[in-house]
Amino acid sequence: MLKFVAILLPLASIATSAFAVDATMKKELEKLDPSERMEQACDAEAMKRIGTEKTGFKPDKVIAYTFGDPNMAPDSMNAPGAVFRSKGDWYHLAYKCTTGPEHVHVRDLSYQIGDKVPRDSWQKYYLYD
Repeated sequence: MLKFVAILLPLASIATSAFAVDATMKKELEKLDPSERMEQACDAEAMKRIGTEKTGFKPDKVIAYTFGDPNMAPDSMNAPGAVFRSKGDWYHLAYKCTTGPEHVHVRDLSYQIGDKVPRDSWQKYYLYD
């Protein structure tokens, strides 16, 4: 019985921490102004989808405005000049994202991954390791 509890307890803490991240992120997003909230929610959703949709990438950062400002609408944004970082390299990214009226929950997201950003261009675009 003790062995069973020793295995179950870490699994329960992993499941709890996964839900805590979502709740924590929601609380943090709610502190931002609406346009920043939408951008951060969309960036996070793009990162999550790229990492889970068998693209081979493991993104740890998305920036919506590297190669141009996103086009903002009341509940959506189009970020044709975005980038994401995966395994130490940056890649061009374009995405369209629609959120709910509170700009916390993403309702729709489509994206297109582009070419790798050459390392010698990183400084010009404020990209980093």
